[in-house]
Amino acid sequence: MRFTEINLFGVYVAPISLIMVAAWLITIALRRVASRSGLLRYVWHPALFVFAVYIIILALSILILAE
Repeated sequence: MRFTEINLFGVYVAPISLIMVAAWLITIALRRVASRSGLLRYVWHPALFVFAVYIIILALSILILAE
């Protein structure tokens, strides 16, 4: 797949920006599930954990879309 600019209401945006927004929305949902289930209590630094999950989701989504 070739990543080209996306026309979003007359403004050309890089596809990575849309992928980043989608990854952030998924991360927010997973963070809420993790906080309600009590997983974040067992993590040493919750902010770093959430950031690492975001990076993992972003990388996986780029790899999946690149195929």
